[in-house]
Amino acid sequence: MHRWRRSAIDDAGSAALEFITVGVILLVPLIYLVVALGTIQEQMLGAEAASRHIARAIAQAPDVASAARRGDLVLAEVIEEYGLDAGAVDLTLSCRPTGTECPSAGATIIVTVATRARLPLVPEILALDRSTAVPVQAQSVQKMSRLWGSE
Repeated sequence: MHRWRRSAIDDAGSAALEFITVGVILLVPLIYLVVALGTIQEQMLGAEAASRHIARAIAQAPDVASAARRGDLVLAEVIEEYGLDAGAVDLTLSCRPTGTECPSAGATIIVTVATRARLPLVPEILALDRSTAVPVQAQSVQKMSRLWGSE
């Protein structure tokens, strides 16, 4: 008969070590996932707030010049508050019906804000931080008053 060594049969203490090892292996990616999703959600909320508030600011402005000033001011404030990358924010303004001057009385203004949420802890080496960024876009629609700009 083959005799087993005592260390091969005795499992005392190995369960705790296995639990810690497996726990760390599963917990680290889970924590990273939560942090990354939080970062993406923050950028998404910032883009949504920017599009909604810019559409309202333009619709409530008395003329085109003040609408542009108000839109730029709102965008700068949202970029600062939500920590958006100012160089990555793209603002698009369009009006319906097509062919009308934007903004104009009676038109429907569509404000689109697009940005990229950079994932945390991704190094800047070989532009990995830009290639792994998640695109985020928000769009808001606001109906302009028929009397807009006539004041």
